[in-house]
Amino acid sequence: MDFDSVLDRRGTGSTKWDRMEAIYGVSPDDGIAMWVADMDFRSPDVITRRLKQEVETGLFGYSNIDTEYRDSICWWMQNRQGWTIEPDWIFTTTGIVNAVGLCLDVYTKPGDEIILFTPVYHAFARIIRAAGRKVRELPLAIRDGRFEMDFDAYDAMLSGSETMAILCSPHNPGGTVWRQDELVALGDFAKKHDLMLVSDEIHHDLVFTGHKHIPMAKADPSIIDRLLMLTAPSKTFNVAGLHTGNVIIPDPDLRKRFADRVTGLSLAGNSLGQIALMSAYSPEGAEWVDALMAYLDENRRIFDDTINAIPGLSSMHLEATYLSWVDFSATGMSPREFLDRVEKTAKIAVNHGDSFGLGGEHCARFNIGTCRARVEDACARLKDAFADLQ
Repeated sequence: MDFDSVLDRRGTGSTKWDRMEAIYGVSPDDGIAMWVADMDFRSPDVITRRLKQEVETGLFGYSNIDTEYRDSICWWMQNRQGWTIEPDWIFTTTGIVNAVGLCLDVYTKPGDEIILFTPVYHAFARIIRAAGRKVRELPLAIRDGRFEMDFDAYDAMLSGSETMAILCSPHNPGGTVWRQDELVALGDFAKKHDLMLVSDEIHHDLVFTGHKHIPMAKADPSIIDRLLMLTAPSKTFNVAGLHTGNVIIPDPDLRKRFADRVTGLSLAGNSLGQIALMSAYSPEGAEWVDALMAYLDENRRIFDDTINAIPGLSSMHLEATYLSWVDFSATGMSPREFLDRVEKTAKIAVNHGDSFGLGGEHCARFNIGTCRARVEDACARLKDAFADLQ
């Protein structure tokens, strides 16, 4: 398993590399792309072998692989997450953002307020607003170097028009892995305020040693009648471009409503995306993920050691994901000042913290899902860009 190769993704249609100059002013010729949440690693051989076989047939007609596809998901969730699910709970979508849009469409109405625990993945707010719903931001607290939900404070912040909450688990950005007690408290909050709960668990495989992801459905079975679970292989196996995700719905009444809407829209999965998932959700795929996490763990250590040694900068210790959340507030700089140093001096493209909502204004998100040499290069550039603080 080769994670050290420096892959040149320039000119390949990669959003991460080919769009960063237009968006951030960072040229791919001498810059580093650390923004879009995909990795600079080849997907595992178990996926590419199977896809090559399919392509070589030259046949791309209608397919009927739902049984094998769903069985693969059931196997993976049982063996990797300890979560038992049934095949008929699973609906395929064209990725997680599409899944969120469908959940909004089926279970809420225009004008409803949707709760986000911010800072959080920026696409949520975009989709909510585009759907004619309103965003209700509930800011996360930071305690002991990790995010926490403050439900006592949240009760007083609601208008009464909220009908759904979206959880990111593990959390993006910041990589917090929610504990059992935190998930149960969230379930209680959802019941207290009669909220549907969407649990986006796209990063659930990317958990570092010493932490354990708990699927929301397993953490609090009492909220099954209001729970929608979202999963995908895209972040784990670097197959986001295949646009394949799933909505898993244990409750039969909720499932019926979703099924009717899917039928009405005539939605179906992408066969190559489904084949990629079936290949990945296997013992060989599991072995690759374990090797990936060991590699990312060292990237995490190198990046954290560098950032936390620069006065005024601090990185949240990742419990999961490859997306590091760096706080620049103690520098006393404005967002424009520290981002200029990152982008113009260090020539690194990163996600701006304010795009993640309340609490992100003085932060930036760095993608460390890349080869070790590139992480080390980025660290050296950041040390130079903030050398006057040291």
